[in-house]
Amino acid sequence: MRKPSTSTLILVAAVLVGIFVVSGGTYVVDEREQVIITQFGKPVGKPITEAGLRFKIPLIQKVNRFPKLLLEWDGDPGQIPTLDKTFIWVDTFARWRIVDPLLFFQTVGNEIWAQKKLDDIIDPAVRNAITSYHLIEAVRNTNRSPQELKLAGGEEAVGQELRVPIRVGREKITEIIQEQAAKKLLSFGIELVDVRIKRINYVEDVRKSVYERMVQERKRIAEKIRSEGKKQANIIEGNKTKRLLELRSQAYREAMEIKGEADAEAIRIYAEAYSRDPEFYAFIQSLEVFEQALDDKSILVLDTGSDLWNYLKRIEAPPSRRSEFK
Repeated sequence: MRKPSTSTLILVAAVLVGIFVVSGGTYVVDEREQVIITQFGKPVGKPITEAGLRFKIPLIQKVNRFPKLLLEWDGDPGQIPTLDKTFIWVDTFARWRIVDPLLFFQTVGNEIWAQKKLDDIIDPAVRNAITSYHLIEAVRNTNRSPQELKLAGGEEAVGQELRVPIRVGREKITEIIQEQAAKKLLSFGIELVDVRIKRINYVEDVRKSVYERMVQERKRIAEKIRSEGKKQANIIEGNKTKRLLELRSQAYREAMEIKGEADAEAIRIYAEAYSRDPEFYAFIQSLEVFEQALDDKSILVLDTGSDLWNYLKRIEAPPSRRSEFK
């Protein structure tokens, strides 16, 4: 086999060196990142924040990339006492970004050390803010209305809320935390975009008593609602009974009026009939007495001088019963 000539080897070597120089001397900056070029570990030039193809010295200069996007910080839950000596667990999170990559590289170096720096700055700011205010300030933003307080716990709850009114609130406390921590983080090229309290919880010793108090509060609310319901039911029942009595009274009055009018009309008719023929009227009345007082088994003993005897004498009885009227 024929060996390659020296000129061919030199050409191949030159091509390889050229490829190596071109590949090692160029780099691409993405839109989501920013770059610091270091030479022997020291920054060279200004930070590169614009996307595009860039050049550097191979083997001597190094590309250090840092993200432009928002980065996440999630703190560890910590036990913190409030101003009213109530221990609570506070869990916070934050969003941050690198706004000065050169300063960030010189002071922090990378994201891992940046997370530790955030721990050292945000955690104390959270502790200082929580310990400076009462528990209700860290939990709520505004005071509850008197109606809500009375429904929750009566006049006693109203008094407790008024003794510790909310002047700052949870949202303002997070703003205080962000403001305190952001000032310190700027010296590391970091902008603290936002801080939020993810969760607040009581410590185990306090949690049971708080849950029991919440249960008692809900029972008190339920009992109050039931009491109001019974009160409304009694009012409705009373109104119904009152209305029923009114209707019955009105119906009875109308019935009595109709009956009185009927009796008056009957008396008028009786009087008119009596005035026309008094003897016939007396006869009719006597027959009514017979109808009401006698039956088939009755025996009637009459005085011969009585009016009833005179009426009976005028009756033409059958021959078989004439002896009964003698």
